[in-house]
Amino acid sequence: MRVLPVALATLGHAENAKAWTLAQCHITHHHPLSDDVALTLVHMTQALLRGRGKEAARERSAALASAHPEAEFDVYRGKCSAYVVETMQTVLHFYFRTQSFGECLIETVNQGGDADTTGALVGMLAGATYGLSAIPKDWLARLDRKVAAEIRLQVPQLLALSARNEGRAA
Repeated sequence: MRVLPVALATLGHAENAKAWTLAQCHITHHHPLSDDVALTLVHMTQALLRGRGKEAARERSAALASAHPEAEFDVYRGKCSAYVVETMQTVLHFYFRTQSFGECLIETVNQGGDADTTGALVGMLAGATYGLSAIPKDWLARLDRKVAAEIRLQVPQLLALSARNEGRAA
């Protein structure tokens, strides 16, 4: 749920992406399955941000299911709890079966359960897929002004961090 800043700050830097993702997720989750889910989400988001589309995201999710068969999402069981497998099944089911940011987010959070987590994760993927312009304007207008300002400030800073790391790698 907290990996979007890591995905942005490590864009193009696989070695940092893994270390930073695990450090972030180990704050609350310390298990090989949750580690792999977090890494998958970061890699999916980064592939989407680089314009590789849903097919690249599907390849990443297939790799996760290959390593952890319980994480297979094609047969959605309709459960949406805080269990990482059910969270990912919910997120991936609706991400791959919807065609817009709004539809994706609404369908996902309407499953209930751990809707704040599934909404954050599918919002990350859908945002990276469809872009800022796809977010309904009335949704953006309802954001707390201070929160919206922080987001507008932090995103370029995270991307700049990634660009600085790129300069060091050269």
